Amino acid sequence: MSTIGIANIDPQLETALVTDMVRVEALLRTEIEGDYPLLVETSRHLVEAGGKRLRPLLTLLAAQFGDSSKYEVIQAAVVCELTHLATLYHDDVMDEAPLRRGVESANNRWGNMVAILTGDYLFAKSSGLLADLGPEAVRLQALTFERLVIGQISETQGFTTGLSPLEHYLKVVADKTGSLIAASARYGAMVSGASAEDMETLTQFAEHIGITFQLADDVIDIASTTNESGKTPGTDLREGVPTLVTIFAMESEDPADAELMKTLSAPITDEAVVAKTLATLRQHAAMAKSRELLEQYSNRSRELLDQLPAGAAKEALISLCEAVITRSA
Repeated sequence: MSTIGIANIDPQLETALVTDMVRVEALLRTEIEGDYPLLVETSRHLVEAGGKRLRPLLTLLAAQFGDSSKYEVIQAAVVCELTHLATLYHDDVMDEAPLRRGVESANNRWGNMVAILTGDYLFAKSSGLLADLGPEAVRLQALTFERLVIGQISETQGFTTGLSPLEHYLKVVADKTGSLIAASARYGAMVSGASAEDMETLTQFAEHIGITFQLADDVIDIASTTNESGKTPGTDLREGVPTLVTIFAMESEDPADAELMKTLSAPITDEAVVAKTLATLRQHAAMAKSRELLEQYSNRSRELLDQLPAGAAKEALISLCEAVITRSA
């Protein structure tokens, strides 16, 4: 496995990406600096906790289909990560999550108000960078942010008439997760001057791979331990939020699943019940169905890449598709 987490990547491309990711990290840390020490401290909390940095990496990879040497590529990559981090602060407040990226969540450490305002601060910082990238970039951010909000509202409201629970859930995932990952690739293609055709293909690919990553996270959240995933397993069970695995479990027609379905129909407040439910779901047929759908989305992402010109960047994106399945195994 390479230093950026993509297997069998071309060494020259890897070197270029590693160099650019160092520049992304440096600008990311510079951008969160400000005049108010508490906001700087709270912003650093998740920046320094690390993470996959999937979004800036996709920006850099998409830029390989244009002129990747432009400094605007680095700026766009930081915009995507700042936006992502901002949403994490807000998500943790809504989820009342005690952990994020293996460290104490900001809301748990400083309270909900500070966590929310830290998210707002990071949105403001990303907007400042966007102003340098031009009106098209600003418009993309506005449309993406709209989808992020719609996805969260739709998740909160629950599924409505006309959509099955699974269809509703996949639409929520597309808006909440796929939209920003799609924007990350589109930014890279846009600011590097890639062709319109490649930009559209990269955008569609990234949305599919973004959905795939979320579906993988659903599987990991049930299958993994805290040490493996960096967050508390079963968070969505505690909140009563449907995920891919629980939706498939709720579709069961096996009478033996009646107790499980009753448990999953509401938030689970008893930690012993959470532990029992996690153990049951890990052995349930819903897990196999979830992995099957996950593989379908990964394959579709791979098919979209056929439209891109051959080269090291395309091969890296293909490896990224394969990595999604591997991380959920």
